[in-house]
Amino acid sequence: MIRHIVFFSVKPAVDIETVRSGLMELGRIPHSRHFEVTVNRKVDLFSNDIDIVVYAEFDDEAALSAFKADPIYAATTDVVKPLRELRFSADVVALA
Repeated sequence: MIRHIVFFSVKPAVDIETVRSGLMELGRIPHSRHFEVTVNRKVDLFSNDIDIVVYAEFDDEAALSAFKADPIYAATTDVVKPLRELRFSADVVALA
């Protein structure tokens, strides 16, 4: 299983909920076994730069690739990219 985790910060003049709603469209793509978009609680002692976290689980690399190749993914990127500042992504293999 692959865990796909993406962290976003939103531009200062942009409503976080607008970006979260846009990212929720990715949940319509059928290749993930689990998908969620959450707003960061910002309670870390050292850094609270991240506004939104996307977390998804995929059975394998083929499912993740199919997710990223879906037209909804491209459309969502077109909507969200101009509204964000930072984007950090990690794809990790679950150990157990």
